[in-house]
Amino acid sequence: MLEATPLTEGWILRHGGEALPARVPGCVHSDLLAAGVIPDPFLGRNEVEVAWVGRREWTYERELREASAHEQTDLVFDGLDTAAEITLAGQLLGRIRNMHRSYRFDVTGAAGLLVVRFASAHTEAEAVRERLGERPAAYAEPYQYIRKMACSFGWDWGPTLVTAGIWRPVRLERWSTARISRVRPLVTVEQGTGVVELRVDVERTRVEARLAVQARVDGRTERAEVDGASGVVRLRVPGARLWWPRGYGEQPLYDLELTLTHNDEVLDAWHRRIGFRTVGLDRRPDAHGTGFTLVVNGERLFARGVNWIPDDALPSRVTRERYRERLGQAAAAGVDLVRVWGGGIYESEDFYDACDELGLMVWQDFPFACAAYPEEQPLRGEVEAEARENVVRLMPHPSLLLWNGNNENLWGFRDWGWERRLAGDSWGEGYYLGLLPRVVAELDPTRPYTAGSPWSGSWAHHPNDPAHGTHHSWEVWNREDYADYGLSVPRFVAEFGWQAPPAYATLRRALPGEDLAPDSPGVLHHQKADDGNGKLARGLARHFRVPEGDFDRWHYLTQVNQARAVAAGIEHWRSHWPVCAGTVVWQLNDCWPVTSWAAVDGDGREKPLYHELRRLYADRLLTLRPRADGLVLAAVNQAAEEWTGAVTLRRMTVDGVVVGGASMALTAGARAVAEIGVPRELRPAGPKEFLVADAAGLRALHFPAPDREIPYPQPEFEVSVAPGEVTVTARTLVRDLLLQADRLDPGARADRGLVTLLPGERVTIGVRGWKTPDAAVARAALYCVEPA
Repeated sequence: MLEATPLTEGWILRHGGEALPARVPGCVHSDLLAAGVIPDPFLGRNEVEVAWVGRREWTYERELREASAHEQTDLVFDGLDTAAEITLAGQLLGRIRNMHRSYRFDVTGAAGLLVVRFASAHTEAEAVRERLGERPAAYAEPYQYIRKMACSFGWDWGPTLVTAGIWRPVRLERWSTARISRVRPLVTVEQGTGVVELRVDVERTRVEARLAVQARVDGRTERAEVDGASGVVRLRVPGARLWWPRGYGEQPLYDLELTLTHNDEVLDAWHRRIGFRTVGLDRRPDAHGTGFTLVVNGERLFARGVNWIPDDALPSRVTRERYRERLGQAAAAGVDLVRVWGGGIYESEDFYDACDELGLMVWQDFPFACAAYPEEQPLRGEVEAEARENVVRLMPHPSLLLWNGNNENLWGFRDWGWERRLAGDSWGEGYYLGLLPRVVAELDPTRPYTAGSPWSGSWAHHPNDPAHGTHHSWEVWNREDYADYGLSVPRFVAEFGWQAPPAYATLRRALPGEDLAPDSPGVLHHQKADDGNGKLARGLARHFRVPEGDFDRWHYLTQVNQARAVAAGIEHWRSHWPVCAGTVVWQLNDCWPVTSWAAVDGDGREKPLYHELRRLYADRLLTLRPRADGLVLAAVNQAAEEWTGAVTLRRMTVDGVVVGGASMALTAGARAVAEIGVPRELRPAGPKEFLVADAAGLRALHFPAPDREIPYPQPEFEVSVAPGEVTVTARTLVRDLLLQADRLDPGARADRGLVTLLPGERVTIGVRGWKTPDAAVARAALYCVEPA
């Protein structure tokens, strides 16, 4: 039987003349940080002080002693970041230049000093650029010339921390006769029967040995002979329970076991968990353009999505528990789709395991983002090798529903001046429209592929045409008011978002001792977007009077604006299902403490946007929408059951007076949207009035004017506390009340975000992690909209 021995201990990192303890898996930055050589790059402006790390060569070493009765011993690296030379006892094993691949070296009978010498990724990328020629990109760093996590070189939300190291596990594998080298499971459903076809490749030390593979799932076993280097075994599971995205059904997972045998002796084994489901992508043209609708088990879905970036700028630090926590936050917010963005990585098995269990559909980008990528060697061979490996590696996961060729590169070619600058040079089109769809079709025909995001489906339409395929909506954040989300109905909104600073306690930890201000040095350093604070200020000024010299009010109002902006988009687009078939918010998470578009900040704290997503992505949503013929109430029902009941409408003044009201019948079919016209006499007249709609415990509000024009009363409310909760009772209208729990204690969390209370209403906010409840302290941590 194959024996695997992890090589996690005994590594050192060479730093000048010193030998520092090295953690494997890990990276140079984390080892230097642990040794006290560098300061924490996430704090203050330390990122700048540690920039030299990414410009240096680094060497990892350990002794390797090989003693085995097996016929072959392999040294296996699951991931090396990124350009490295590997030697054993002074003999070259190989040179590699791809973070996204694994590597295997035959070290049978060898022993001695194992050395992994990493070149600077900067140096490697710059050398390839010199050889292949300059290509345009969104950023100046040479990230498109090396197969490495692009955002290591910095992004508009991330630091420039160009990592190096043995970032994924390394081990020795000892084996005899043969081993399983690759398993490609094709899992589908045929007329109610689950079908698994396993295409198995083997590596041999004995060519003449008769081999067989045996597969087992759900108590059913099948066996097949291995012909040369490959074999195929097929299993059928009658009545297999279907895997569904969360909110549509359960997520049953089946253990799939495969063994390789010789004369009934087990030589190697392979185990995964699979789920039975079918997946399709409806891209048929219709009266509105070209659709983009995910279909799972025959059910057409509105995708409630978030974009995912690497959860740490030093990705080797992300543990299984951290993946589970972050993805659990997504699931708890009603998210059912996670897009793994193309400037990051193919995530670890821990990520996809969690998605399988939580019912989170995964849209997987191939790692290409915001740049023209050369298609010549040495990059082309690396791209194909990594694609082939990762397509097969991720195939067992039922959560994986869609392969996507790139992020914004097709759009960039058309709109960002690339075509002229390239002057005929290769830029990646051959990957996205040729190589990658060919690899997916060959290896994983059970899943759809799309060439890019955004992508209209062909060059016959603009790549970012909202009427065709996927759309990225960035004009609003960059230049317009978020109300302008309501001016179009894209078929699928794959990116949109609005910035806000992280939680107060996150800023305090990241910027110790700083006198916080929107333009203080540390706050500006932790704002990476081009004119980010300017866009925040302009977006705020359209709705509020911008507070001068009051950081706490600025912090609160920018977080309110973020939540409202995203709500404006999602409420509008969900109300237009099935024309619009999904929204994918940019973004769920951060990789360090920063002002960004994230719903969960770099310390894992939930911004008000996160809690707003729980409302926006619930199965049922009420929203008041302006239409061409007047105001309507849209009842969005993504549940499997019909939604019937009554809706109460109240036209009110900000002073709490009910000017008019009505009760109306509500019926929304399963997975459907119903609209009810608001009677003319209930429509608010002027900035002093607003409309309230209540049904089945849900509420929608419509204020016809921006807050700076609304004559709000001075908010009055009472506060009481008890262990684990804060209760607020409103005496006036209290709009967008927020308890910033981290101001009570850095470890405290609240169970809800923004809430608007009418006079006489109360809300109880659950708080965990606050050991000394005090009403005065709670009141100081409560914020709401105040009169202009």
